[in-house]
Amino acid sequence: MMDQIALVTGAAQGLGLVIAQSLHAAGFKVVLTDHRLDLAEQAAAGLDAGGERVLPLQLDVMRKPDFEAALAATLDRWGQLHVLVNNAAMTKATPVMDISPEEFDAVLATNLRGTLFGCQVVGAHMARAGYGRLINMGSLAGQNGGTATGAHYACSKGAIVTLTKIFARELGPRGVTANAISPGPMDLPSVHALVPPEKLEQIVQGIPVRRLGDPHFVADLVVRLAARDAGFVNGATWDVNGGLFMR
Repeated sequence: MMDQIALVTGAAQGLGLVIAQSLHAAGFKVVLTDHRLDLAEQAAAGLDAGGERVLPLQLDVMRKPDFEAALAATLDRWGQLHVLVNNAAMTKATPVMDISPEEFDAVLATNLRGTLFGCQVVGAHMARAGYGRLINMGSLAGQNGGTATGAHYACSKGAIVTLTKIFARELGPRGVTANAISPGPMDLPSVHALVPPEKLEQIVQGIPVRRLGDPHFVADLVVRLAARDAGFVNGATWDVNGGLFMR
């Protein structure tokens, strides 16, 4: 069986790095991208010192040509690309009445437009190849309006869930699935940095299971959705939120 090749955006740190690590451990070759090449290279060296199954690349998700360049570099290196994980995101907690036009545009451009560009560029390649897995990172914030993040972040993540359904319908007939994962508050450095300790404790007490989520489980879910036998899962949003949002 041909090795699966996966590209992860925002993969140099946080949840993106955990996802890249899990894919690599599951036998995938991983294209590890970040808007800063030095961070991507540093993360890649920690993942695979020999570099045989990892390719670090600079990719700014706000630039569609960066996705095209990353796809070309991946095909030049390995000849195929089977999985895209749209993980890169800008997280802000600015109160809704204080969000500036510039900050709103920056968050939407990174989170929503970046996901659009990835699905367009890589999805088109996958459709031509007749196989692919698009996995988009949503958020609980996009479902319940957010508990600790800004309105612009929540709006972008809600729209990513809708965009996932659109690509699932568009590309499904050509062997390409599109699914989203919507995590609640995760036990990650970024969450601890964003939310003051006393507010985080309040959030935890409001979660039915009374704890933060495990990013490794989310990463394992990415690996499962990226598998070849996951072809009947399409257009779904997978909730990982401890019971904060139920439907």
